[in-house]
Amino acid sequence: MMLAIGLSASPALAHEGHHHPEAGAERPAGEAGYLAENDAAMTRMMDAMAVHPTGNVDRDFVAMMAPHHQGAIDMATAYLRYGHNEQLRRLAQEIIVTQQQEIAAMQLALGEALPPSAPAPTQVSPTQAAPASLR
Repeated sequence: MMLAIGLSASPALAHEGHHHPEAGAERPAGEAGYLAENDAAMTRMMDAMAVHPTGNVDRDFVAMMAPHHQGAIDMATAYLRYGHNEQLRRLAQEIIVTQQQEIAAMQLALGEALPPSAPAPTQVSPTQAAPASLR
């Protein structure tokens, strides 16, 4: 038996109700990169949350919740690469910090070692378009 959390096993169906401009419609600079990164984060999260039960509820809970929290981190990181609203950028930074802390707390509660710390990549690469107002 496999446990899965989510609305759908299909990433395409999981995004139903989300409005994306039609193919060929003009998008703001950077939106395509953001949407691609966010979609990849959602797919990784949903895939990682499907766990095989171990017989240990504590471990199964962490096995499902850690990817959920990592998904929030990955989505917030994508926003920091492309988003411009300062209030939302601060909120995304807070999401990253608090979700990392919660993952660490869950791992420590199980007696697991913590992974090494690493900074979150939040800068747009030179090959990614920036809005004209920011150039």
